[in-house]
Amino acid sequence: MNEETTEINLFSLNAIRDMQVIDINEGRMLGTIYDLKINCDTYKILSIFLVKDKPKIFGNNDLIEIPWENIIKIGTDVIIVKCDDKIMFE
Repeated sequence: MNEETTEINLFSLNAIRDMQVIDINEGRMLGTIYDLKINCDTYKILSIFLVKDKPKIFGNNDLIEIPWENIIKIGTDVIIVKCDDKIMFE
């Protein structure tokens, strides 16, 4: 086997939306993915949005935006992210 093999994992959008998002610094569950920001020209995900509280059917939802660069690992059950911004935890 080649020592420089690259692991490529493909996930469906539905599978990613059901995964729990956990902050690696606090060890705290932040929630699940509510939405994604995608660059339509490059077809790349720019950031993920989490709902701060339970999603509301009517009214505004307080969203947390996490840049894609802050995602450390997407596992089979959880997504590990790095959140340095204290505003995300208020």
